[in-house]
Amino acid sequence: MSSEYDLTIIGGGPVGMFAAFYAGMRNAKVQLLESLPELGGQVQALYPEKLIHDIAGYPAIKGRELVAQLSEQMRQFPIDVRLNSAVTDVAGTIGDFTITTVDGQISHSKAIIIATGNGAFEPRRLAVDNASDFEGQQLFYHIPSVDQFKDQVVLVAGGGDSAIDMALMLEPVAKKVYIMHRRDRFRGMEHNVDLLKASSVVIKTPFLIKAMTTTPDHRVELTMKQVRGTDDEQLTVDSVLVNYGFIADNKVIQNWQVVPAMSERLFDVDTQMNTNVAGIAAIGDTVTYPGKLGLIASGFGEAPNAVNQLMMTLYPERRSPLHSTTLFEKRAH
Repeated sequence: MSSEYDLTIIGGGPVGMFAAFYAGMRNAKVQLLESLPELGGQVQALYPEKLIHDIAGYPAIKGRELVAQLSEQMRQFPIDVRLNSAVTDVAGTIGDFTITTVDGQISHSKAIIIATGNGAFEPRRLAVDNASDFEGQQLFYHIPSVDQFKDQVVLVAGGGDSAIDMALMLEPVAKKVYIMHRRDRFRGMEHNVDLLKASSVVIKTPFLIKAMTTTPDHRVELTMKQVRGTDDEQLTVDSVLVNYGFIADNKVIQNWQVVPAMSERLFDVDTQMNTNVAGIAAIGDTVTYPGKLGLIASGFGEAPNAVNQLMMTLYPERRSPLHSTTLFEKRAH
């Protein structure tokens, strides 16, 4: 079975979702291909309860709520969304790209926008020999719901903004929250660190988890090793949340017949988000250019740029609207 589209968005994270919506506003026939079983990318899979602070109009919004809003926004248009559809091959040229997904389905698209973020990803796991024995029971790498930690004693391991966000989210619901970092100074933004220091979260630095054992009452006894020191500390908690970032790669893309140029695993793009392959643009965390910021907000700005320049290339007779109100007025008529 083969389908034909104006634009194919590869990657269903927040930036890819917004690109699909904006392409719908341009009356493009669009498909959105996502390798995971749900939309939202890293935000939904790893940080659904994390508060995001760089979305215009929202002082703060949880990851899952942002994805829900983007899904609602996309439903205004007949966008073909395919989940569990990792792209295994891209062939052809502008006007007739052939796209093959892992399930063997083939579609044709005049142009493509790559929004795969950092590619396939998984969390960096705790480097303790028996850590896997605790996963999903007392050891977690993301917060599916803060309510599951209600009235618990919790340790968050990590020193970046995501780890600090986890600790601050848990503070109102958990009995007690600790945060442990291997350095004396946290890597988070200054405001977040100030909030952490002003909270009731107990800071343990500089320490690393050395060992984990189960207590008779099914809690976790941690041995924490002092970094560049000789002291060990014992701490008993109900749950451990590890946020050491994630490991990601775009290896599957290297197997495509058509592969845009990359620098250090990121796609090189120009000011209009074009790669060096005509008809293929890239946006979000998967791209690099001078001054690039790794923010969702930046990706939201890149998406309309990519859509507009591809639509103008495909349909030069169509005049590009300047404002969203103009786009919706045209649809109404």
